[in-house]
Amino acid sequence: MRMFGGRTVMVLAMACLMASPSLAKSGASSGKDKDPSDVLGSWSFQTSPYRSGQCVMTGTMRLSPHEAEDRYACELTAVEMCSMWGRSVVRQSCEAQRFGDQVSIRSTIEEMLESKNEGLLYVPDNFTLTIQSHERMFGALVSAVTAPVEFRRANDGIS
Repeated sequence: MRMFGGRTVMVLAMACLMASPSLAKSGASSGKDKDPSDVLGSWSFQTSPYRSGQCVMTGTMRLSPHEAEDRYACELTAVEMCSMWGRSVVRQSCEAQRFGDQVSIRSTIEEMLESKNEGLLYVPDNFTLTIQSHERMFGALVSAVTAPVEFRRANDGIS
């Protein structure tokens, strides 16, 4: 897997978001019909290593319906493992917005379930993603650091 620098990922993520209004109008289904790229439900995620390969983040996210079209309520739990700091587990609430095949996730920290070294500030985990399929989204963690991330649909069944 080819690794990209933080600035490269950020530029690519921003370019995707800037292009997204035209994507939203050009082909996304806005109705409630069965969309093969529907993002509701449970997801797991993992970043590529960051901070010179010393950290990686994994976690889970659940997207739920929101009253506004192309928006989702969500909650996520992030587990950050860093060789120099240890492990942090953070429960976050979030709101997601979809623009065609792009999903923007903005989080708020609700609770530190497990903390790395005291005195270090944990910043909410935001993501900019592209829907690849009903099972996969790929993009960037955009937080205190920027790193490539992959989201996979969790194996809890689809009803």
